[in-house]
Amino acid sequence: MTGKQTWAIPEGYIPEESTGPEPEMTSHETICVLNTTDEKATLEITIYFPDQDPVGPYEKTVPPQRTRHFRFNEFDDPEEIPTGEPFASVLESTVPVVCQHTRLDSRQAENALLSTMAYPAASESGE
Repeated sequence: MTGKQTWAIPEGYIPEESTGPEPEMTSHETICVLNTTDEKATLEITIYFPDQDPVGPYEKTVPPQRTRHFRFNEFDDPEEIPTGEPFASVLESTVPVVCQHTRLDSRQAENALLSTMAYPAASESGE
């Protein structure tokens, strides 16, 4: 088994401004999800804020033995994630997956890219 069913990303921030060609250089937050199982991964992502109630779940899927990148900037159902405000996220999956978090900050011409593994929480089985 590769991965966990619950992942937390305590850091989130979508810059309000961007420099460079769109959509490639639009400032964004991304979660990359790897599904090595033989089953479709159905994801529920909940967004947490410092000063308001959580929003979600945002529902996404990753086919068996595939990877998908999801830009938080493109989440719109149940509502858009605001730019310029800090947030955190928790991803819950129906099968074990691996998650990585990436931010592109292109507010200035000297772009910044950061990437880190999400925090893998225990699966339902406690593994």
